[in-house]
Amino acid sequence: MKLVVTEKNIAAQKIADLLGVGKPKADKVYNTPVYRFERAGEEWVTIGLRGHILEPDFMPSIVYSKKDGWQGVNAEGEVRPANIPDFLPKPPFKTKRKPFTADGVQMGAWKMDALPYLAYAPIEKLPKEKDIIRSLKNLAKKADDIIIATDFDREGELIGSDALSCIKEVNTTAPVSRARYSAITKEEITHAFTNLVALDENLAQAGESRQDIDLIWGAVLTRYLTIVKFAGYGNVRSSGRVQTPTLALIVARERERMAFVPEDYWVIKAGFAHNADEFEATHATARFKSEAEANAVMAHVEGATKGTVTSIEKRKRTVAAPVPFNTTSLMAAAAAEGLSPARTMRIAESLYMDGYISYPRVDNTVYPESLDLAGTVKRLSDVPAYRPYCQELLKKGTLTATRGKKETTDHPPIHPTAAADPDKLGGPEWKLYNLIARRFLATLSDAAVVEGTKVTVDVNGEPFVTRGDVLVKPGFRAIYPYGLKKDEQLPALDEGMTVDFKGATCTKKQTEPPARYSQGKLIQEMERLGLGTKATRHAIIERLYTVKYIQNDPIEPSQLGIAVCDALGRFAPQITTPDMTATLEEDMDGIANGTKTRREVVDLSRDILNDVLRELLPHSEEVKEALSDAVAADAYVGPCPKCGKDLQLRASSKTRSMFIGCAGWPDCDVTYPLPKGKIEAVEEKCPTCGMPQIKVTAFRSKPRIMCIDPNCPTNQEPDVVVGTCPTCAAKGLNKKLIASKNPRTLKRFIRCENYDECNTSYPLPQYGELIATEEVCEHCGAPMVVVKTARGPWKLCPNFNCPGKEKEAEEKEAKAAAKKGGSKAKSATAKKASSKKATAK
Repeated sequence: MKLVVTEKNIAAQKIADLLGVGKPKADKVYNTPVYRFERAGEEWVTIGLRGHILEPDFMPSIVYSKKDGWQGVNAEGEVRPANIPDFLPKPPFKTKRKPFTADGVQMGAWKMDALPYLAYAPIEKLPKEKDIIRSLKNLAKKADDIIIATDFDREGELIGSDALSCIKEVNTTAPVSRARYSAITKEEITHAFTNLVALDENLAQAGESRQDIDLIWGAVLTRYLTIVKFAGYGNVRSSGRVQTPTLALIVARERERMAFVPEDYWVIKAGFAHNADEFEATHATARFKSEAEANAVMAHVEGATKGTVTSIEKRKRTVAAPVPFNTTSLMAAAAAEGLSPARTMRIAESLYMDGYISYPRVDNTVYPESLDLAGTVKRLSDVPAYRPYCQELLKKGTLTATRGKKETTDHPPIHPTAAADPDKLGGPEWKLYNLIARRFLATLSDAAVVEGTKVTVDVNGEPFVTRGDVLVKPGFRAIYPYGLKKDEQLPALDEGMTVDFKGATCTKKQTEPPARYSQGKLIQEMERLGLGTKATRHAIIERLYTVKYIQNDPIEPSQLGIAVCDALGRFAPQITTPDMTATLEEDMDGIANGTKTRREVVDLSRDILNDVLRELLPHSEEVKEALSDAVAADAYVGPCPKCGKDLQLRASSKTRSMFIGCAGWPDCDVTYPLPKGKIEAVEEKCPTCGMPQIKVTAFRSKPRIMCIDPNCPTNQEPDVVVGTCPTCAAKGLNKKLIASKNPRTLKRFIRCENYDECNTSYPLPQYGELIATEEVCEHCGAPMVVVKTARGPWKLCPNFNCPGKEKEAEEKEAKAAAKKGGSKAKSATAKKASSKKATAK
């Protein structure tokens, strides 16, 4: 039996579909799906992992003895040597309080004294997906050949290597090979499994070194920031090797904006007309720094009715076709279309798994010679929107693609691998696929030619200039409109011609500070500085949002983000600069190339981190003060109506739910509930009661402003009688069901007026106008209600346990299965028809 190990279940299923003779048999080993099929008379099985099945963690404790030196001790009591430097104190310690013990140090204790030891603590690999590992070993025992078919990059090579280490525990004799592919298509997968190679241990070691370094830095710096400010409260403040210098970029730009001193300037615009055509022109002095000069020009042209065209200059410029997409340029282009980098990568991964695009994590911007450009264009011609353009491209004969600056041999640039149907893909999926497909076609296209026209008009000796651009040769712009400005056509004018002058306006303006980073621009800046990798940059930005160091897009740092960055930058500046991180990235490349070892690179990073700790530990109090002020500033909602202190956003220590509480607690017990969703404070007070307001963004809903006081008239809702209680009716009682809103929790529900006895209650959506109907649910007898929201009115049965809901879900599943089966049958019919045509030919 040949065992194929893939990174995800969907990849295992797709590869089985593409390689097998006939339809693969879906099976399970324990609880893990596997796919069995036959190929060349042999039995094959594919199993999908769930990404990493092993994860690194520190050994729980380290111990010291004169005989054996420092050793790490795992949860089972097993020991292994630990490389703890001599400058750190050895047992016996003066105290046995945590993290210290009689013979060592506990690594799990979040104590400041443990951090220098944590920087050097031994790391072990622990099972992350125990069920999958058990299934993998069960299959491995029976396997004659092992094929690792995880994604081909550092991460994928490491996942494959970890899987292999589990396999070797039960099967040491089966030969191991590696299948490398860049797209999940029949051609690519067949080629990969026909041309198997060896697992690249250097690449896997490079991936493992990144895991180790990120664990060490993340754990030590995060624990430091958490202990400094939040000892005992469970609120973690995150930091990391790449995360912190990325945050520093955002904070530095914000500092530039804060330090920026705007300067006044004046702009003069004039209106002109020629026959029925009107156009605007700006004074040749684009910005007047003196109001007096601007007023002098306005005085010169006052009362004029005519202007003379003194010159017309026409120039053509060529706009080169874009280069192929790599990961960074794809994320930047998609961000301009409203898809965040993190979402872009999630969608791209899905499109790749479904066989629509090539592997999405690449640095390469040069198509390899092996890529069939004409064949890909032919496939894309099956998409009606692209067909005419594809046909024109194919008429050219030999296709020549543009080339970017980065050329690697691992994967080709991101390109479409199959035709997609916009009706079958979701909106965001089609948006990204459309961008990738059009970019691919654009890279095979001619340059665009733009004709620019500059017209100068004289009014009483004052020159006014206007410009127009016209796309005279569309070239690649015919298929790739992204970022294209509309044509700015000017009237037909000749030199010496007189035009009507419609008057001029003088507007005072101010210079603007540097723009904040958009997510797309930040990704590009991170790549330029060597921060992170193509596979991690989007996740780093998402992490900064999650820990609330940044907000909005364009990106703005929070007060806490600024405080963390400033505190670390003041006492350990090497953390906040990209140099150290970029150097470590180069070292990890050296591991992949075989010029460095994992041990030397990880040990170097430990030494650098130790130097950082030496700077930070003596200044813990100063860091604490900076973070305290920032946390309070970010959490501020408004003044407390009872004691005048700050009302702040807080998290319950018991339920973790958010609420608004007074900073004067426990002396002041003022609290206010919060609805579900993202909560942000706003400056404007409630126009009805004068209390502070918040902006609430519920899941998949537009933001709305609401008063924090549940008793404010704006938060009140009248009770609505929606029907009679079916439970009470069964007992011969006539009791009403009433929809109301709880002022303490802000939750809405329907409850029987006899609730204490019958316990009949139904939850309701949090938002939307509620309208009673006289209908009852045919399945459970609960009252049917209508909820009116921005998306429109919808009728529902509020009973979560209604039998009709199960029936609806089953019907939906059946319809989806039928639709899927129908599309497969249609595809099979189409294939048969095309093969018949080919045979006839």
